[in-house]
Amino acid sequence: MSLNEKQEKFAQSYILHRNATEAARAAGYAKESAYNQGYRLLQNEEIKERIEDLEKELTTDVDVVSELEQQYTYAKNNGHTNSAIKALELLSRVRGNKSDNEMSLNPEELEEQIINCLNVLGKNKVTELLHKCNFNQPIELDTELHQQHQEKIQQ
Repeated sequence: MSLNEKQEKFAQSYILHRNATEAARAAGYAKESAYNQGYRLLQNEEIKERIEDLEKELTTDVDVVSELEQQYTYAKNNGHTNSAIKALELLSRVRGNKSDNEMSLNPEELEEQIINCLNVLGKNKVTELLHKCNFNQPIELDTELHQQHQEKIQQ
């Protein structure tokens, strides 16, 4: 059995949105039933196979990370807060969020991640943030909290 037109549109929309409700609405399902329809469609084996096939076919000449960083910078500089937040959210998805347990504590990797974040924020924002830091005050290590964090990471 092949997919009908709405199911095909759902599969195509799903690989773009990664949200079953949004994909169902884009495919033409009623707003009121989009959540349920999206869930139901994702349970269909043929639709899941079609989504996998579409993902394999998906190619782009666009550097997604650079494009999202540019979108974030534009939105931030022009006062489009919601768009800036959305760009950061998408950047986070593209780069792959990691839980505390998955994060590397390798100093070189951590430094690289910090530099990437600073580049996204831009020189003015980084300067503003540095002025807020309390580098002149002595830092006291909460050894109990540090030990709890280390145990959590090791689990």
